[in-house]
Amino acid sequence: MGLVKSGKDFLKNTKKDVADTNKRQMLMQVVNLGLIVTSALMIWKSLILFTGSESPVVVVLSGSMEPGFYRGDILFLHFGRQPIRPGEIVVFNINGRDIPIVHRAIKVHEKTPSGQIDILTKGDNNWGDDRSLYNKGQMWLHHEHIMGRVVGYLPYVGQVTIIMNDYPMVKYALIGILGLFVLTSKE
Repeated sequence: MGLVKSGKDFLKNTKKDVADTNKRQMLMQVVNLGLIVTSALMIWKSLILFTGSESPVVVVLSGSMEPGFYRGDILFLHFGRQPIRPGEIVVFNINGRDIPIVHRAIKVHEKTPSGQIDILTKGDNNWGDDRSLYNKGQMWLHHEHIMGRVVGYLPYVGQVTIIMNDYPMVKYALIGILGLFVLTSKE
């Protein structure tokens, strides 16, 4: 009962705060929100440029790399000029699939004249290699499939992302609450 009452009080106070702010203050709050969003986008684009990876930060979504990485770990990627070697953990994307996969390169064949690289991957916690995950008839990954190699990680921090994807209402509620805080803050 106390939680419901405090929730009603919060909404009532928030409504009062919004009504009390004048148009100039509201415009400043919207501009501040725009600056926050723009700053976040600039940081993201800078990370893409610095790391050479189209997605410099990814979240582990399955248990296929346990015990090295667990579901919810955040991985930091870099995609440099150095060739990928067996044993390195790479993030790759298969044509026609939206979600990148984090697995270990177990075989790498470099064709010297053409410079093409063939890579076979496997999840540490999986029984066999990843050929069953690749598109029909595809035996190897190539340079264009690789998004980057893992250079660091933060354990469990990505659970927030997983929860927001599994329960979209949580995501919408958080966005709404954060938006209200930004719009109703007095500073």
